[in-house]
Amino acid sequence: MAHRTLPVIQALRDTAQRLAAQAPYQWGHMGSCNCGHLAQTITKLTKGEIHARAMQRYGDWERQLIDYCPTSGLPIDTTIDEMLTLGFSRQDLTHLERLSDSAILSAIPFERRNAMRHNQRDDVVLYLRTWADLLENELLADIKLPELAPARSAVAAN
Repeated sequence: MAHRTLPVIQALRDTAQRLAAQAPYQWGHMGSCNCGHLAQTITKLTKGEIHARAMQRYGDWERQLIDYCPTSGLPIDTTIDEMLTLGFSRQDLTHLERLSDSAILSAIPFERRNAMRHNQRDDVVLYLRTWADLLENELLADIKLPELAPARSAVAAN
C-alpha cells in the first residue's frame, strides 16, 4: 500500500474532496477517471493535459502502468513518475482505477462494499477516503511518544 505520509494522505483527501464537490468525472477519460483525478491533484495538470499525455501511448491506466518506463521520455511516464515519487506504487494506482485493493475494501462495510462500482463517483470518493483513513491510522499507530516522568507534587518539592 502507498507510503504512510502526510503528502500521500493529503493527496487522497484532496482528490476525494474535489470529486465530492462535483468536479467533472468520466471513467473512460484518462484525465477525469479515478487515476486521472489523483494525477490532477499531484501534478496540478488539467484533465485535458493528462489525457493528451496518455494518448501518446496506447491503453488505459492499467496498460500505461504496465508499460511505464522512467526513462522513456513520454509525458505520461513523467506524470506517473510524480505519482510514484509522492509515495504511490504502480499496484496502488492499478487498484485505484478498479477500486480493487482488498485492504481498503475490507474496511468498507460489507453491504456497501458489495454494491461498489469502479466507475461511480460516490464509490470512488468512499474508496479514497477509506484509503486515506487507513493510512492515517497506520501513521498514527507508528508514532511513539516518550515516557514522561511522573510530576512531583508541590508538597514534596518543598
